[in-house]
Amino acid sequence: MKRFAIAAGLALVACGGAGPYGHAPKYVPTAPEEDALAGAKDYDPVMFAREPEAWRKHSASMFGVVTGRAPGPGGAAYVTVSVRRLEPRNLCSNKNDDDTCRVTISARDFGVAHALLTLRPEDETGEKSVGVGSLVRVVGVFGEEVDPNDGAPVLHGKFYRHWPRYHYVTNAASDLMRQ
Repeated sequence: MKRFAIAAGLALVACGGAGPYGHAPKYVPTAPEEDALAGAKDYDPVMFAREPEAWRKHSASMFGVVTGRAPGPGGAAYVTVSVRRLEPRNLCSNKNDDDTCRVTISARDFGVAHALLTLRPEDETGEKSVGVGSLVRVVGVFGEEVDPNDGAPVLHGKFYRHWPRYHYVTNAASDLMRQ
């Protein structure tokens, strides 16, 4: 009986994971995210400006804080983001409690980009929906079009992951949280 209890406890720990919002000391991609990222390059706004055609030939990945959301073609959401970098370690309020860790991105933005996303129903409306202040990671292919207002590129999302407001932090919170 004691062996069964130990095995059950270990199984529960192994299945815990970082949860949907990445509560772990380091960033943990989901299995579908890892699949989507295969062969994708991290978006670099400077390099995209130099060689847009080269970037349009393969998948790209970017993190961004949502600064606007509007209806897009075919029922998609047209999301404007402030491009950010993922930090190598997440910040945690308590180093002994992974539940206090939050996905951590740069406080500094690296430009503006747009994404067309087919949102899941739970991300369409409500308190935890994709909206201004949310963090998204989008993997997809850049289209030929640019935004008519700012000339920024548009990433056609094939995969996205979403963190509602207050479920992630920037590295500016390092004074309040520990690594």
